[in-house]
Amino acid sequence: MNLSQLVKKYDVPVPRYTSYPTVPYWSDSPTSEEWIQSLKRAMVNENSTFALYVHIPFCETLCTFCGCNTVIGKSHEREVPYVGHLVKEFENYLRQVPAIGKKPLRQLHLGGGTPTFLSSENLATLVGSILEKCVIDLSHFDASVEVDPRRTTAEQLKVLYDLGFRRVSLGVQDFDPEVQRLVNRIQPFEVTQRLTNQARAMGYTSVNYDLIYGLAKQTPDSFRVTIDQTIELRPDRIALYSLALVPWIKPQQRLFKDEDLPSGAEKRALYEMAYQKLIAAGYVEIGMDHFALPNDALAVALKTGGLHRNFMGYTEMRTDVLLGLGVSSISETPDCFHQNEKVLPVYEKKVTAGEVPTLRGHKLTPEDRHHREQILSFMCKGEVRMSSSPQVEDVKSFLTDMIQDGLVRVEGDVLRLTDQGRPFLRNACVALDRRLRDKQPSTRIFSQAL
Repeated sequence: MNLSQLVKKYDVPVPRYTSYPTVPYWSDSPTSEEWIQSLKRAMVNENSTFALYVHIPFCETLCTFCGCNTVIGKSHEREVPYVGHLVKEFENYLRQVPAIGKKPLRQLHLGGGTPTFLSSENLATLVGSILEKCVIDLSHFDASVEVDPRRTTAEQLKVLYDLGFRRVSLGVQDFDPEVQRLVNRIQPFEVTQRLTNQARAMGYTSVNYDLIYGLAKQTPDSFRVTIDQTIELRPDRIALYSLALVPWIKPQQRLFKDEDLPSGAEKRALYEMAYQKLIAAGYVEIGMDHFALPNDALAVALKTGGLHRNFMGYTEMRTDVLLGLGVSSISETPDCFHQNEKVLPVYEKKVTAGEVPTLRGHKLTPEDRHHREQILSFMCKGEVRMSSSPQVEDVKSFLTDMIQDGLVRVEGDVLRLTDQGRPFLRNACVALDRRLRDKQPSTRIFSQAL
C-alpha cells in the first residue's frame, strides 16, 4: 500500500497517550485525602524527585485551533489574585506533604494559556515564591516557559532567566498570513525572529517552536515556506503537532469550514514534507511529532534511553511525581492521576479554604501500571517487550493488518514499529490499551490518528 491508502485505512479516532489510562477512561477517582496519601508514598524514598507544572489560563485573544483550558480577556486584574492562589496551593501541599519541600525539584514548567500574560513583576513573585520553598540542584534542573511572541517582552525573559529558566517555547503554529488570519493569531515572521534572537542573546540554551499541521488553508506550498523559515531560525526543538480537531469539546473550532481543512493523505503529506526537510537540516525525530537538534537534551535522552512522556509531552527525564498547580492542572504519581478543578472560581474557592482543589482522577490498578509502562516504552523507544505468551498472541492477532502492511513487527516477545509505521504509532499503541479494547467508546472522544 502507498501512504495515501494507509492513511485512508488507519486515520481513525485514537488516543494521544500522554497518559495511561487515557483521561476518558479514568474511572476510580481518588478523594483529596487519597491523593495526598499517594503523594506521600511517592515522595517517601530517599532518592525521590518531583516536577512542577504551573498552569496560567489567561489569554488576551482566542486562537481558534486551541484545545487548552483558557480564560479569554484583555483585563489583567485577575493576575495578582491568581498568582496568590497558585502560591497558596503550593503552600497547602507543603503543609500536607512536607517531603515536597525536602526533595529535589528537577523540572519547572509554566504553561497555559499564556504564561507571559503575567507581568514581569507577577512572574517574579510567582516563580520566586515557589523556588524559595524548594530544593534546587542547578546541575539537574530544567525550567521552561511557553510564550506568545506577540505579547512577550525582553524584560519578562530576563526575569525568568535570572530565576534559572534556560528553555523557552514559542507558539508559532504557521507563518502564513492567511492561515494566521483564520486561526485568529496574526504573528509576522519578524516577531518570532526578534524574540528568538533576544532569548539566545540573553543566554537561553534551548529555544523551541510549536508548529501545527492540518490548519485551515494550509497547502503544501505555504507550509513548505513555514518549514523553510523555521529552519532558517533553527530552533533547538520543534513540536510539530497534528491539529486535534475536537469541535464537540472546543466549539470555536467550528469556525473552520470543512473544505478549508486538509484531511487524510493531504494532511499527512504536510508532515512528511516537513519531516524530510527537518531531517535534511540535521534534526532528529523524537517519538511522535517532535524534533530536536542532535545536541539538545531531548535528542540525547532518546539516544541514551532516558526519554520520557507525560502530560507535558516528551521530556528528557522522569521524576517520581509530576505536581500540577493551577486551574485544570493534572498531576501524576506512580499509582494515581489527579486533576484540579476546571472552573476558575471553584478552584480559587477551594484553594482559599486550604483544600486540595480536586475535580477528578484515577487510582491505577497493578494492571494499569503494567500497561502504562508498556505504552511508555513503545511511545518513547518504538519497541516494547511483551509480558507473556498470551499477550504476544493477542497483540499479533489485534495488529494482524498492521503486521501485514509492514507497519509493525513482532520478533519473539518484542513489538517493534517499522520506519513505514512511524505515522501510525498511536494506532499500534491501541494493542496495549486494555481499557479501550475492553470498552469501546459509544461516542466520539478522541481526535483522528493522523
